[in-house]
Amino acid sequence: MLEHPATPAEKSADQSDMRRHNLSLVLRSLRDGGPNTRARIADETGLTKAAMSSLVADLVDRGLVREGQYQQTGYTGRPGRAYQVDGHVYGIGVEINVDYVSTVALDLAGEVRDSRRVSLDAKATTPDDVLDTVAGLLRHTLRATALRGCRPVGITVAAPGVVHHAQGVVQYASNLGWHDVPVTAGLTKRLRGHRIPIHVDNDVKLSAVAEWASGVAAGTPDLAYLSGETGVGAGFLSEGRIVRGTRGFSGEIGHLPLDPDLRECTCGRRGCWETIVSLTHLLSLAADPGDEVHDPHRDIDERLTELRRRAEHGDRRTLDALDTIAANLGLGASVLINMVNPAVLVLGGYFAALGDFLLDGVTREVGARVVAPELGGCRIELSTLGFAAACRGGAHVALERVLTDPTLVG
Repeated sequence: MLEHPATPAEKSADQSDMRRHNLSLVLRSLRDGGPNTRARIADETGLTKAAMSSLVADLVDRGLVREGQYQQTGYTGRPGRAYQVDGHVYGIGVEINVDYVSTVALDLAGEVRDSRRVSLDAKATTPDDVLDTVAGLLRHTLRATALRGCRPVGITVAAPGVVHHAQGVVQYASNLGWHDVPVTAGLTKRLRGHRIPIHVDNDVKLSAVAEWASGVAAGTPDLAYLSGETGVGAGFLSEGRIVRGTRGFSGEIGHLPLDPDLRECTCGRRGCWETIVSLTHLLSLAADPGDEVHDPHRDIDERLTELRRRAEHGDRRTLDALDTIAANLGLGASVLINMVNPAVLVLGGYFAALGDFLLDGVTREVGARVVAPELGGCRIELSTLGFAAACRGGAHVALERVLTDPTLVG
């Protein structure tokens, strides 16, 4: 069959796609490698020096790149002007948790421009009230960053449970008691006047992205992230990409039937793994119901600090509770490693906050149950991102749209 020559419109579209691709190459080079001269960027990307001048000028005009200091480009000759990403462009990550809501504004240079968190008993209030609280935090963030001349390029909301990513709907979050909550539409309505793209994704998947981007497993393309909060979930990356499954519902590992006592789970089933490793279960083992560590109005970090204090002072009940959690955590972690064979398993949330009291027990249990020698090459790490992981992952995803297509920023 004879091929028809491309029409002028098709040629123009191809040229536009190529320019977007090249702009992305340059922007990613500066984001990942730091300040650099046009000559060196051209060498690293394989682009011509003539094209580089035009591309860098375009990125400067869009406010994504700015001039930096002069750098010596060789043994002889004059230094060249270096360019660097402009930190005034940022993405926002939001997390809706059972115990709190939080926001993080992360710029292209990887710096946190704004961070907020308020304690909230989300299950005891309505979805509308939770979204009102989130919108209030976002308004504060937008005002504070605008005063510093910063520009937001997107918002990604991290929510627990089953999330329909494309529709921006939390379909089912058992620990929140949510069914079919239109988060994107709800926040768009509340933030009218701010024309910022808003997306929603699962909190644990976004935490895995954060670990890959800037955490203890940064740059590891095949990793698993295991959350430890009121619920328990897993996020997987394969070759640097989120593993979503057929309909995006992967990672609900907390509902594996691993509890021999068949406790009732918030999902309505019995025997789910999260009933024996969740923060709720740890607190029930470590303290009586009226104890301060059960108070949902206290910040989660304060409550965990108190548990840590008791453990460090040798409180037997707290230490026994942590030993029980460690054994149960190792049980589920071994299932995950046997199934997925990640290069690294990152423990996040409260698993990381109290990790030095859990890691030995987890390692023993995993070593006894993983079939492959030497855990199949998997190492177990404690997250260093704390409870900000999901927020940071959301901000990274918001920025990724611009890194992929810099022309989205006018």
